[in-house]
Amino acid sequence: MLFTLKKVIGGMLLPLPFLLLAIGAGLMLLWFSRFQKTGKVMISAGWLALFLLSLQPVADGLLRPIESRYPTWQETRKVDYIVVLGGGYTWNPEWAPSSNLISNSLPRLNEGIRLWRANPGSKLIFTGAHALTNPVSTAEAGARVAESLGVPRADIITLEQPKDTEEEALAVKRAIGNAPFLLVTSASHLPRAMIFFQRVGLDPLPAPANQLAIDSPLNPWEYALPSPVWLMHSDRVGYETLGRIWQWLKGLSGEPGQE
Repeated sequence: MLFTLKKVIGGMLLPLPFLLLAIGAGLMLLWFSRFQKTGKVMISAGWLALFLLSLQPVADGLLRPIESRYPTWQETRKVDYIVVLGGGYTWNPEWAPSSNLISNSLPRLNEGIRLWRANPGSKLIFTGAHALTNPVSTAEAGARVAESLGVPRADIITLEQPKDTEEEALAVKRAIGNAPFLLVTSASHLPRAMIFFQRVGLDPLPAPANQLAIDSPLNPWEYALPSPVWLMHSDRVGYETLGRIWQWLKGLSGEPGQE
């Protein structure tokens, strides 16, 4: 119940639902109350914030400092395990296997397989529990997709109990002890994930995937036109900021947004 409540409240505080609620509240005030000026201010502020957060320079300007904490893993240091943290997924057996990994999950898996191929003899570990109504777990979905891409099942370990990153850290600790491992997750999520893993006494090697903030050239209009792609980047900023505040409230990090 607490996990579901945390997800619902956190979801409502992300940019799109929060701003839609603010705009909706402004409309209610405008149509059904005498607080006309307050309603106009809420609608105008919500629209402006939504517009700015949908622009590439704003969204990626906010996201880039979070993602740039750790560089892409290019070293040749041998590891025994590659841990790929779970993300969005579903499971429809009629789909191409990789289509079941939603949003951040497929880039994480791709990077995990790249690192597994660079470390012969290593094991791929997928983490994540079942969604509320899904008979296939996050970890198992990742394992099935990896198998479809040529990874032998004998080289895959699934940890199907943890529901969030904090529980994933504990599950990995129980599974492999202090063996060296690469920690693969989204670049925006990695700073927060490292705190959880270090707090249980592990020393993961950071391996970011799914970098989103763009530094390379784009078409000129892509900088100027609002897009749901850039709004999604702003969403990642909101999600990770809320996550870091939650870590701080639980006493797992020194200050909100800092390690």
